[in-house]
Amino acid sequence: MRIREARLGELPALQEIERAAGVLFREVGMPEIADDEPFSIEVLSGYVTAGRAWVAEERVPADGVLLGYLIADMVDGNVHIEQVSVDPQFSRRGIGRLLLDRAANYAVEVGAPALTLTTFADVAWNAPYYGRCGFEVMDDAVIMPELRAVREHEGALGLDRWPRVCMRRWVDATSFG
Repeated sequence: MRIREARLGELPALQEIERAAGVLFREVGMPEIADDEPFSIEVLSGYVTAGRAWVAEERVPADGVLLGYLIADMVDGNVHIEQVSVDPQFSRRGIGRLLLDRAANYAVEVGAPALTLTTFADVAWNAPYYGRCGFEVMDDAVIMPELRAVREHEGALGLDRWPRVCMRRWVDATSFG
């Protein structure tokens, strides 16, 4: 397996990964999240063009099979994980963690001090998982304006129906090869 930059021709496959990953939310009583459509090709193209979209790819067969992806924004000077999804048929292989580590490397490359994300507090593969990956829940007092605006937008979309949190993982250039 390898992590590499996403390519424009792969965007429909990223949408399919997102749909497959979203189905798991139905099992925890969140069908609205399961039914949510993935980002459009146009939106995903912007992440690829900006160099902030990565995929996990199985190297065998030779043409590769996409296992998961991550897209990121710059929010308050940090690399903000907008979406990370792994196809459920490939879960529990460390793919999400590898994608997060690639985003952390990117943060070091661009001089960002941290990764941030927003997520569901009580979904096992959300906040508890990110906690195991080095993220900590942010106290409301340290949430900066752009991240606060992200949370307000999520609230307007109805995501606050379930408890959500902002999380941060500091990055350190000496932690990566």
